Amino acid sequence: MEKPLRLKLAVQKSGRLTELSTDLLVRCGLKFSRAKDQLLGFGENMPLDLLFVRDDDIPDLVEEDVCDLGLVGLNVVEEKKLELAARGYSARFEILRSLDFGRCRLSIAVPDEVIWNGPSSLEGRRIATTYPYALAKWLTDRRIRAEIVTLSGAVEIAPRLGRADAICDLVSTGSTLEANRLREVEVLLESHAVLVRTPVELPKEKSDWVARLLMRIDGVQQVRESKYIMLHAPRAALPAIRSLLPGSESPTIMPLEGSADKVAIHAVCRENVFWETLEALKTAGASSLLVLPVEKMLA
Repeated sequence: MEKPLRLKLAVQKSGRLTELSTDLLVRCGLKFSRAKDQLLGFGENMPLDLLFVRDDDIPDLVEEDVCDLGLVGLNVVEEKKLELAARGYSARFEILRSLDFGRCRLSIAVPDEVIWNGPSSLEGRRIATTYPYALAKWLTDRRIRAEIVTLSGAVEIAPRLGRADAICDLVSTGSTLEANRLREVEVLLESHAVLVRTPVELPKEKSDWVARLLMRIDGVQQVRESKYIMLHAPRAALPAIRSLLPGSESPTIMPLEGSADKVAIHAVCRENVFWETLEALKTAGASSLLVLPVEKMLA
């Protein structure tokens, strides 16, 4: 009996996307085993294995069909595309999905004491980065001549060490910049996680599983911030109640046994439900409010 074909999916082995990527896959139903420090996670209930690698290697592994899929930051994907273009090639891997986690931005930052008069302030300066191709394109597009200092890490300390006048690095909260007395002045790219696939045509067995995985990812993303709200309200308050339900489609309205003027309202809200929302609903006449998380939803 032939063994089923197994998908290989590359994920970051350590870093900001590791836990978020594996959490997404677990929420999609994947159970996998992985011994400590092993680079391979075996899917126990799906023909899907995880390969834990450096994030910079993921586009290459997918491009070269070593892995069928990859979960990686858009910043890494765009840098790889520019690197390949500089070598005279076009990236062949395909972005299948933009994902709603791993949000950050690739930005220029300068020391707090530096006077900033726009991108022209970088003319003739040294800029430290781990994204030399993205930075070079940005500078070229603005006709700015500057020296790019390529580092493999710890970019934020380059100005203090006298190795650069500015940096180009990923920023999420900005706390690292603040700790190093730097401030963000320009954004080159808004980034988030993406799912990429090999350029090689997959056998039908694998393609079917990719389609199922995409459907599950869509279902998980739809409910990540969604809540299921149940409440009672007077019929006369229905217009006000509907207007207060955040991101909701038409709610389900059911009569309450023994009450002619009150109804039960159930709704899936696709936006955050804050305490202020519940207080406004109560002021509008709602009672018996219950808010529940939504685990899965398929349209």
